[in-house]
Amino acid sequence: MSANRRLPNFSALRAFEAAARHENFSRAAEELRLTHGAISHQVRALEEDLGRPLFVRHGRQVKITHEAQQFAQFLGKTFDAIGTAADALRPAAAATAPLILAAPAWFAARWLTPRLGGFIELHPEIDLVLHTTTPPADLARAGVDAAIVFDLGRHPGMVVERLMDETRYLVVSAHYDAGAHDPVLLSSELQGGELLRAVLAGAGEALLHHVVAAPEIAAGRLARRPGAAQACAEAYYLVSPPGMAERPQVAALRRWLHDEIAAFQRQQFGTYSSRE
Repeated sequence: MSANRRLPNFSALRAFEAAARHENFSRAAEELRLTHGAISHQVRALEEDLGRPLFVRHGRQVKITHEAQQFAQFLGKTFDAIGTAADALRPAAAATAPLILAAPAWFAARWLTPRLGGFIELHPEIDLVLHTTTPPADLARAGVDAAIVFDLGRHPGMVVERLMDETRYLVVSAHYDAGAHDPVLLSSELQGGELLRAVLAGAGEALLHHVVAAPEIAAGRLARRPGAAQACAEAYYLVSPPGMAERPQVAALRRWLHDEIAAFQRQQFGTYSSRE
């Protein structure tokens, strides 16, 4: 690279990449542990440096431009590459330490595990270990680098990032005879896997979370019943101890999760909306 080439401010690039990935300045601020105003200031400084707008603003709502989206994707890959190169310079134990991820078994089985092959192919240098148990309260003491949780996102002292909202709606077996009687509403006290199996067996209808129901609907095994989806107060969050959140392995996981969630939501467009 020419010594005369002037590069944009690195902090501004990080702020822009996070804002572009979330398409939300507040969530970018949460991820980088900055204020909304700091993110906005950094993005505007980068826009002035580049001589073009990167977002279309409507009050506090922002929408990234097409050219800026391409730039943000390039930056994301570049940051991953920088992290990998930095790992190569660190002591071998730190660079090769496994990435310990915890997630609830029902979420891991229905949404996460079917997609993990893509992460492994993208990052063969990362030794990922998945614990399919309820994530422990003290992640650092349990040796967990990151956890996917489904709750209200209240984890004092942790780095918490909202991943995806959730809804529930009524489903029934696709083979249910609609001309017969109305299906029995199955008890929500049944465990997630047990409740799903009961619905698939034709025992009745049930309220299921979208991430559980969507694959079965796509496969033609479940059918959605009439009625609006119910927005859940809980959401999916990525939680990490402060000392682990900036590990390149965790950063790579975070970026991959956002990409997979975006693809999932695009595929489900028309049957799911976080605003339902």
